[in-house]
Amino acid sequence: MTSCSGFGPDTKASEVADAFGSHIKGRIVAITGVSRGGLGGAAALAFAKCDPELLIVISRTPSKMAEVVSDIKRVRPTANVASVQIDLASQSSVRRAADEIKALAPRLDILVNNAGMVVWERTYSPDGIESQLAVNHLGPFLLTNLLKDRLVAAAAVAPFDGATRVVNVSSEAHRFSPFRFHDYNSEGWPVPPEEAGAIFAMPDVLRAPKNGYVGMQTYGHTKTATVLFTVALNRRWAGTGVASYSVHPGAIATGLTRSMDPTMQAQIDATMGDVKPKPSQEEGASTTLVAALDPTLNAVTDVYLDDCQVGKPEPYAVDPEKAERLWKLSEELVEQKF
Repeated sequence: MTSCSGFGPDTKASEVADAFGSHIKGRIVAITGVSRGGLGGAAALAFAKCDPELLIVISRTPSKMAEVVSDIKRVRPTANVASVQIDLASQSSVRRAADEIKALAPRLDILVNNAGMVVWERTYSPDGIESQLAVNHLGPFLLTNLLKDRLVAAAAVAPFDGATRVVNVSSEAHRFSPFRFHDYNSEGWPVPPEEAGAIFAMPDVLRAPKNGYVGMQTYGHTKTATVLFTVALNRRWAGTGVASYSVHPGAIATGLTRSMDPTMQAQIDATMGDVKPKPSQEEGASTTLVAALDPTLNAVTDVYLDDCQVGKPEPYAVDPEKAERLWKLSEELVEQKF
């Protein structure tokens, strides 16, 4: 359980930072997918207000990083901020970015894998991987493992066991699909019933395939991968002092949903029922900060957080055998064992 029972869907990231400010001050934090008006940008601002030793903002687009750095400097002129460009779809770019981060930081206390994407037609990365799988899972998998030495170095001097964190931003969309091992590249191969998922639960507009590709189902399958990666990371890195948590940021407008056409967005809104969208990115980023900072979290039982509290993911998303199977597949796809 979390240490602040009063935290919930309306809690702001700045409120979480205020509550756990001592766990930010003097530490080194890196966040992927930062942009003004996005969850990464809101999280970066909240961290920056509590004086980390170094805040590393990471994005594919230099102009987006520059905007976030400008926003941070406006509220915290003395903040020490560095920018690293990355294309999570490209494994060579991820490797270059990891080298840059290592050059900047002798240790890494908190890594937030926030970047993500959803597309509605099948596209591929430069490495031949379906784009959502590449950006939402394989890129973060590779980056995290390449930074293991910096994370373990931070854990060795951390104030308590598990204070060094890897936070992986998942989604309630993981409920749309288990990880489809028999069709991991989303090319329309047959899958067994246990990998078929709850596609019937999606709005009609999201179920309609484009050339055999269902973008939201693929997004769900990659977000299940995010939770499975978190499970495997905790098991494989047990004893290092590094803990990992996955989070659902809540229903909120980000760059993901802004790419939808009006008809698609209207159908999704109609299916939300009583689900209350978060009013701003500050509320959306709050669960990320709880996962990064709350000292009472348990990496075995509290692997998935939602609305600043421990949530209950689908059983297939926390299955240790599936988590290990995905880790091995991921090693094959990045052509490196960890």
